[in-house]
Amino acid sequence: MSNTKAAIIGTGFIGPAHLEALRRVGCIDVVAVAERDNATAEAKAAELSIPKGYGDYHAMLADPEIEVVHNCTPNHLHFEVNKAILAAGKHVVSEKPLAMNSTESRKLVRLANESGKVNAINFNYRYNPLVQQARAMCQRGDIGRVLAVQGSYLQDWLLQENDWNWRLEPEIGGDSRAVADIGSHLCDMVQFVTGLKIKRLMADMQTIHPVRKRPKVEVETYAGKEIKPEDLEDVEIKTEDYASILVEFENGCHGVLTVNQCAAGRKNRLFYEIDGAKRAIAWDQERPNELWIGRRDGPNEVLMKDPSLLYEEAREYAHYPGGHNEAYPDAPKNLFRNVYGFIRGVRKGGDFATFQDGHDEIAICDAVLKSNQASQWVDVDY
Repeated sequence: MSNTKAAIIGTGFIGPAHLEALRRVGCIDVVAVAERDNATAEAKAAELSIPKGYGDYHAMLADPEIEVVHNCTPNHLHFEVNKAILAAGKHVVSEKPLAMNSTESRKLVRLANESGKVNAINFNYRYNPLVQQARAMCQRGDIGRVLAVQGSYLQDWLLQENDWNWRLEPEIGGDSRAVADIGSHLCDMVQFVTGLKIKRLMADMQTIHPVRKRPKVEVETYAGKEIKPEDLEDVEIKTEDYASILVEFENGCHGVLTVNQCAAGRKNRLFYEIDGAKRAIAWDQERPNELWIGRRDGPNEVLMKDPSLLYEEAREYAHYPGGHNEAYPDAPKNLFRNVYGFIRGVRKGGDFATFQDGHDEIAICDAVLKSNQASQWVDVDY
C-alpha cells in the first residue's frame, strides 16, 4: 500500500508539531504546506523539507494528490478552513477549538457527517499511555462509581502584563481564552477518562490583567532585541486569564475545574483526579509517565509507564520499555496513527476524537460564558 498524502495549513507552533508526529507514524507523506502568502509558504516548505508550498490554501485543496489536510491555523479561521477542506472532499484533522462558537461547530459536525470523510480533532492528551490506562480502569470498574472530580490546567506564559499573543484578541482567539484554549483539553480529559459527560455548570471567570502592553509591531520583529517602553501600547483585555467551574456530570457526581494562564512556575500543568468509591486516580501532564492510584485500606501506588504493567487496551499507546519516558510529542503520534490507520483500512476506528467531540467542548465553553455572565448554574446545550 502506498503512503497516504497529507498537507498542513499553518506553520506556527502546532503545524511543525503535527509534521514531526506524522513523519514518525511512517505511512504518511506530507507533500504540501499552505501559508498566508507565497513567499512565506515557499520559505516554510524549504525549511521543513516539504515539496510544495502554497500561498493560498484554496489552491492547495485543489491538488488531487492530497488526501488528508491538517488545519493548524489560528482559531478564527478554523470554521471556514474546515468547511473548505470538507467541501474539497478531503479528510480533515483540525486543531481545537473546532470553531468560534457552537453554532459554527454544530454546522461542521453536520457537514462532516454528510461528507462521509474522516474528521478528527487534536485533543492530543487523550493518547498518553497512562491516560488510556486511567480510562481503562474506569471502564473496568477498578475505581468504582465516580464520586467527585477535580482538575486544573495551569500555565504561566501570560503572567506579566507585557506578555502578548494573538490569543488575547477576541476577534482572533474568540470570546473565551483560557477556557477555550486550555480548559477545552481539561474538560475533554475528565469526560474521556470517566466516560461521563458534563451536564451543567457554574463558572466564575476573571481577567487578572484588564490592561496589557502590546508591541506596536509583530513580536518576531523584536527577536534578540530589548523591547523599550515606547515600543508598547496599552490594550484593554476582554477575555479571561482565570476561571473556576463547578460541574455536575450525568451520573450526578460533582467536581471543580480550574484554568489559569497566570500561575507562576506552572509551564503546562494539566492535572486531574478522579475520586471513586473503590479507588482514586490522578495524572499530571508535567509528569506523564506516572499514574497515582489512591486507596483507603491499603498502600497508595504510583504506576510507572511500562507496557508490561498496563492493561491490553492501553499497552499499544506505549512504544518504549519501562523507564524510557514518553511525553507530549508521542501523544499526537498515537492520535495520527489511529486516524490514518482508519483511513487506510487497518484500524476499525472509534479510537480518536472527532468533530462531535470538538463541538461538545465548544458547547461547554458557551455554557461557561453564559453562566459567568448570569452568575448562575446553566445546562450545557450539546
